[in-house]
Amino acid sequence: MVYETGNQTVDESVAKVLDGDQIDRTEALALIAQPVEDLAPAADAVRAHFGDDTVDACSIVNAKAGNCAEDCGFCAQSVHFDTGIETYGFLDPEEILDAAKRAERDGAQRFGVVVAEKGVSKEKRPDEWADVLRAIRLVRDETDVEIDASLGILTEEEAEILADEGINHYNHNIETSPRYFPEIVSTHRFEDRVKTLERAKAAGMDLCAGVILGMGEAPTDRVDAVLALRDIGISSLPVNILNPVARTELGDKLGDAADITTEEIIKTIAVYRLLLPDVRVRLTGGREVNLDKDEQHLPFEAGADGILTGDYLTTEGQSPGDDIEIVERAGLRPNMEANEFDPEAVKSRSKSVADGAAESATASGDAELDD
Repeated sequence: MVYETGNQTVDESVAKVLDGDQIDRTEALALIAQPVEDLAPAADAVRAHFGDDTVDACSIVNAKAGNCAEDCGFCAQSVHFDTGIETYGFLDPEEILDAAKRAERDGAQRFGVVVAEKGVSKEKRPDEWADVLRAIRLVRDETDVEIDASLGILTEEEAEILADEGINHYNHNIETSPRYFPEIVSTHRFEDRVKTLERAKAAGMDLCAGVILGMGEAPTDRVDAVLALRDIGISSLPVNILNPVARTELGDKLGDAADITTEEIIKTIAVYRLLLPDVRVRLTGGREVNLDKDEQHLPFEAGADGILTGDYLTTEGQSPGDDIEIVERAGLRPNMEANEFDPEAVKSRSKSVADGAAESATASGDAELDD
């Protein structure tokens, strides 16, 4: 396959990737400076060459909220910031199963059990660890979705147990580059996160590990973060865009907007596709607040082929039906390898929920006027 834009920097990198070679840091940094109109379609051509024109959807449940002792500057769940979120201990495993069944009905291919803490500890909190395993088994045995987990830092023993229980992907984001990481987190090191990823991979789990864009990092940091993930060996790259939360460190520093433009988001996604041609590049949290509704298809025209659908950990997301429409607008289709579902039914359910909410809001408004 030959792909030419007339932009030598882009064309040479694309040719190298299509030949099965890797582009290096110097090439990636040169690419991220290229015009988006050259870079995005080139990355999409690479996605089409290595992929299958499907977008893989995952969903998560916030299985334990708040009271995290870590000081990640973006996180509403840290005890270091008074953000006013709801906090609770580990959910009943049956509640987690119910969430997984809803995700499956709405077209998710994989479902992640997520906790907000440094790590679920088998030794320090054995009862919680037992509930984690019970939840995993319920989802594994009673749904067709792939079961993933994001449980923080792991020991070798814990990683081996999770792999034996059937965890498909272990999620542990590195957030940013090694250089910029200390600007975001001080209570643990970048190397701690890498070590957990290495343990999870050694135990036999695939890795889902990604970044947050717009935290004040430089373009070089965006490249270096994914080069580190390429060295580790991941199969899914979640790309979050900061949604600044009031009273967090970054919320206070940046206000209500991430430190990144729409064009920079698209170009970064495109470079990630060229750096990781056979990895699911997954658009995740923050896209709704950083991209207008009529822009959200653009990352999928620049190499993205995965999405986190539904709600996030402490903020609401879009409906699965809306996400399917965005995917289809980009000329792609939902992945159905893990479970069969009807995309039109998902969209119809989402529309019914939206219409019901609108009717409720109208009725509420009428009542207020009547009063």
